[in-house]
Amino acid sequence: MTYILIVTIYMTACADNNSTEIENNVAPQIMADVINIFVSGEDSNYTFNVEIKSPDLGCDQYADWWEIISEDKTLIHRRILAHSHVNEQPFIRSGGPVNIKKDQVVYIRAHMNNKGYGNKVFMGSVSKGFSAQIIETNFADELETVAPLPNGCAF
Repeated sequence: MTYILIVTIYMTACADNNSTEIENNVAPQIMADVINIFVSGEDSNYTFNVEIKSPDLGCDQYADWWEIISEDKTLIHRRILAHSHVNEQPFIRSGGPVNIKKDQVVYIRAHMNNKGYGNKVFMGSVSKGFSAQIIETNFADELETVAPLPNGCAF
């Protein structure tokens, strides 16, 4: 059986979501955010099309990958982004095949080359759908040094 799943959730900053930063008079850090996911395929052979919005400025600041992580913080798939997307925001890039089962819960998140991971992710499964979540910024941050990694920025 082939599944096609489309998820659209836009997250915006508001006083309730960022009360700590606002109360401490510190601006929240702008990170690369996953804002949309399109999934197609079948068990052990899914393609993820991930839409990212990021504050790209060129090779000094850009979203350099998106990844899929298991609940036990294992890297399942990483899609390297070889260049900045200054004039293409938001943008979609596909990745796969992704070897997961339809009921397997995973996290999908983006990474900035100069800032690391943000705390906005999508979590869920192909069969039940994905939803936007806020997680600890250090969640599975040890994956930042796990291959595959970008080997530069084209532009």
